[in-house]
Amino acid sequence: MNRMTAPAPIRIEDIAAHPGFTPLAQIAGIVVDLRYAGRHNFASRVLYAGWDCAWLRREAALGLQEAARALAARQPGLRLLVLDALRPQRVQEAIWRDVEGSPMQHYFAHPARGSIHSFGMAVDVTLVDAAGREADMGSAFDEMNETSHSALHAELLAAGRLTREQVARRTLLAEVMAAGGFAGITTEWWHFDHGDRDHVRTGLPRVV
Repeated sequence: MNRMTAPAPIRIEDIAAHPGFTPLAQIAGIVVDLRYAGRHNFASRVLYAGWDCAWLRREAALGLQEAARALAARQPGLRLLVLDALRPQRVQEAIWRDVEGSPMQHYFAHPARGSIHSFGMAVDVTLVDAAGREADMGSAFDEMNETSHSALHAELLAAGRLTREQVARRTLLAEVMAAGGFAGITTEWWHFDHGDRDHVRTGLPRVV
């Protein structure tokens, strides 16, 4: 049996010419503030210096468009704020060098395995109101502790570490993202993958 050959990687510098990717600017109903393109992130430095990372694979972009429509139908005063989308492999490697051996390591995929972000099939999002104010979700983006764990909502509620309103907002976010074909993870309320992870890692090209 022949083993499947991994698709050739795509350089982030060439992403605009690739037909399989869609710029975030073409998705209606969302707001974009890529935190790794500035210093408002866990590393307190620019991680996307010189690169345009405001892209998703076409299928994920279509899903995000559908999620934005679902949110508009349920809560017309709210929009999705995209905090991270396409993350080149070289950035994932730089992040890993920063976090390896620390408690933050558990919140990032090992570069050898690959982050779903590096395939343009993951997105980090939160909610904003009509004035652009971020919703209170109980913890901040990239706040890497158990308060951010969606799997612990019941325990965090019982302990008074999250309010019912905060959990309701996280639930709303997860539900509208699911309407677009995205699935969340247990440790980060803001992170959503589109499609099967194994298929993404073996069948789609990685952006480097």
